[in-house]
Amino acid sequence: MATKGNPGDNRTRASFTLFIVVGLCCFFYLLGAWQRSGFGKGDSIAQEVTKSADCSVLSNLNVESHHGNGVKKTDDLRSEIKVFEPCDDRFVDYTPCHDQMRAMTFPRENMNYRERHCPPENEKLHCLIPAPKGYVTPFPWPKSRDFVPFANAPYKSLTVEKAIQNWIQYEGDVFRFPGGGTQFPHGADAYIDHLASVIPINNGMVRTALDTGCGVASWGAYLFKKNVIAMSFAPRDSHEAQVQFALERGVPAIIGVLGTIKLPYPSRAFDMAHCSRCLIPWGGNSGKYMMEVDRVLRPGGYWVLSGPPINWRANYKSWQRPKDELENEQRNIEETAKLLCWEKKYEKGETAIWRKRVNKSYCQERDSRVTMCKSKNADDVWYKEMEACVTPYPETDNNDDVSGGELKPFPERLNDVTPRITSDSVPGISVELFLEDNKLWQKHVNAYKRVNKIIDSGRYRNIMDMNAGLGSFAAALESPKSWVMSVMPTVSKKDTLGVIFERGLIGIYHDWCEAFSTYPRTYDLIHANGLFSLYKDKCSYEDILLEMDRILRPEGTVIIRDSETEVMKVKRMVSGMRWNTKMVDHEDGPLVSEKILFAVKQYWVAGESNYTSSR
Repeated sequence: MATKGNPGDNRTRASFTLFIVVGLCCFFYLLGAWQRSGFGKGDSIAQEVTKSADCSVLSNLNVESHHGNGVKKTDDLRSEIKVFEPCDDRFVDYTPCHDQMRAMTFPRENMNYRERHCPPENEKLHCLIPAPKGYVTPFPWPKSRDFVPFANAPYKSLTVEKAIQNWIQYEGDVFRFPGGGTQFPHGADAYIDHLASVIPINNGMVRTALDTGCGVASWGAYLFKKNVIAMSFAPRDSHEAQVQFALERGVPAIIGVLGTIKLPYPSRAFDMAHCSRCLIPWGGNSGKYMMEVDRVLRPGGYWVLSGPPINWRANYKSWQRPKDELENEQRNIEETAKLLCWEKKYEKGETAIWRKRVNKSYCQERDSRVTMCKSKNADDVWYKEMEACVTPYPETDNNDDVSGGELKPFPERLNDVTPRITSDSVPGISVELFLEDNKLWQKHVNAYKRVNKIIDSGRYRNIMDMNAGLGSFAAALESPKSWVMSVMPTVSKKDTLGVIFERGLIGIYHDWCEAFSTYPRTYDLIHANGLFSLYKDKCSYEDILLEMDRILRPEGTVIIRDSETEVMKVKRMVSGMRWNTKMVDHEDGPLVSEKILFAVKQYWVAGESNYTSSR
């Protein structure tokens, strides 16, 4: 039987709702006005909008009326706020786990010093990384592919070092990226079209790609035209700021190398892998780098090697390398490819293409010719040493089946139930759960868009999902205007990163008790669903939030969805971090214990004591 509510409760609820609506209008007025300001005006526009908009409503919510006596009053919460000060200006491009000084203390053999080496607890910075002076809003995609503001990554060495190779040019207050590369002097488009004459890049069957030693990631940048998304990586500062440039352009990239530990991706993740003069010694180390590519390459996937030692007979003089050294290197590559049962599909000029067989029936002798990896979990890779062993194919029922399951072309595969789920390869994840999760995140994302109306406007190009689950958040956002880095926390009970890749999305393993392998200011929008509940007994919320601040662009947005208790803890902490915040109820109403915190990072730069809006 329905009962009449208390009029006082109704007035309280109505007042609270009005408070939320007015606050959010002001909150996203600031955001939208900054978005409309255009390139190069982030600082001045932010200051002017702050002066003209009455945003006192953005102060912490008084939650006493609807949370009861169990939650502290606002004044009590404010008294406990820790204010985080800016780090020294020298840290504008600080990458904690790829610090250059720390790196030099590790062995150079097999690029060990270029791998992740995170600071111990007593060396972590507990301050806010500043943006460089003059930092401005990146251009929207696709203009960002070709132009990057000089102030955001003010490093000219590549314009000199790669001047004749058409990588990057400096033009006044911007860098221009002509789309060239060492191995594609006629441009990335022409090079990709050349590859497409052998590899089915145009029909959606090749969707995910891995670019090893990516440079400024022009290959990945131009693959977006083909609806192919490339995960690019390169070591920090082999060429100055190459990964930083890639992310400023709006191209997925991380700092990383093929060194001594396994790549942070699941097995059978990529439809294509690529190396364009990436300087990786494929013929050495008992073939283990090619074996690692074999692990992450989907059965039926392609490997492209462009540059030395391919066509060494015609090029050894111009490459200034001994003829016999190059001959031996190519021989070792060819022999390893045969051991792996890769079929050579093409070689012309300096480009060679192999295809991984779709199942082991095409090469029964492979298992007896190579050392098979003993680990029963080919996806257990976080800080695991790379071995000279081969990952077994999943079993198939007949000789024509694709090992691990056949995928539909993209975009059909995005919302299709993936082979790992239909084969019960992921414990606890059923077909029904997948479909329900997909529907749920469509609902959640639609609710986000009602609050933040610019989510799908193109303002947010680089998006991160810190606790990606089945990838349904990324699937709901799928658009040519943006891409999502779906992160699978290593502490998660269920490893679903393989499912994410089978959907035609990209992602990575990571432990949020450590810094992410990227430069500061490389993500426009960060989403964290249940992350703090996941990590509440693992490491400090402060460390996680400071890392989020480091990798978030000035005036970028954060969306945190978690239990009310965890959201309140986070909200209190970020009150001292130069974030404007607004907490809202679950879209199903205030009685749902899950809450959502929206935040915008304020604009401020190195050397400034003030910033665009008050705490």
